[in-house]
Amino acid sequence: MSEALIQVEGVSKAYTRGGETLVVLDKLDLEIPEGEFFALMGPSGSGKTTLLNIIGGLDQADSGRVVVAGEDLAALSGSDLASWRAENVGFIFQGFNLIPVLTALENVELPLGLTPLSRAERKKHAMYALELVGMADRAEHRPGQLSGGQEQRVAIARALATDPKLIVADEPTGDLDRDSAGQVLTLMERLSNEMNKTLLMVTHDPIAADRATTVVHLDKGTLGRIEHNQAAS
Repeated sequence: MSEALIQVEGVSKAYTRGGETLVVLDKLDLEIPEGEFFALMGPSGSGKTTLLNIIGGLDQADSGRVVVAGEDLAALSGSDLASWRAENVGFIFQGFNLIPVLTALENVELPLGLTPLSRAERKKHAMYALELVGMADRAEHRPGQLSGGQEQRVAIARALATDPKLIVADEPTGDLDRDSAGQVLTLMERLSNEMNKTLLMVTHDPIAADRATTVVHLDKGTLGRIEHNQAAS
């Protein structure tokens, strides 16, 4: 088995609403090897999106330890965490989050604005990412000129643009029809199998989860059963 890229040790997270404390994660432990395609499943309120955001550096645990790519996230200041996130994590969202007035190429280029690359280098990197997802021929199209599946592939290219170690995806096929969803999931499988990218996906869809190498079930903030998909290995 590959060395762990993600180590979650005793992580807890709670929110206070209306004077009540809601425990979202409760002393959770999880280890994810490098190059694996992991799916997080569970009912609403089970803590899966919170866990995804903590691992991706968008949120912080109340207690416990999260180490990603050798970095203890709790030890980073706000600005250092933002820099670490920009270099190491690519994000894919259910709603694509593309900027309507920008072309596909310009959308993919956006995260590269935080790097020291020249404009010509940024364009070259962005075009390469579009080629990887089969969207180079749509580089000058704006989101409104693309299908939902094409938009999500552009969003995946954007997530790949900085060559991150980890890609986190929150319901990436939730707004897609079955055929488009299948194409996106096949692409995600390729990122894991051919490029050794570590993928962590939140999904409600068991068909999507079946594409992952490992499915982790969360229930009321604790780790439930873990399934290994032989067909996806």
